[in-house]
Amino acid sequence: MKEINYKNKKLKLPYELTEGEATADMETRINPLSGQSIDLPRFAAIIYDTVMDLNLKAERKDSATGQQPGFSEHQDDWQKVRNGIDFFRRYFAKEYMVLLD
Repeated sequence: MKEINYKNKKLKLPYELTEGEATADMETRINPLSGQSIDLPRFAAIIYDTVMDLNLKAERKDSATGQQPGFSEHQDDWQKVRNGIDFFRRYFAKEYMVLLD
């Protein structure tokens, strides 16, 4: 699933989700640096989890190859991270400010 209808708007998703993941049931996520928390619909919480996982993997890949995070030869990996961050900037600005800014 690459699109979802949420609050009468069609949202383009940055990652594939299954039908079971694409629900509007609310879930809480906590910013690991600030400790702030915020509620998200389940599909957005999964996208947040995916962004965090992809970021960690990209950082580890850069570290293993001795490259600076975000400026390495692994731009395809970093683009996947940016796609998720852009999703939050566009559709969930308040949640972006709490979790990703």
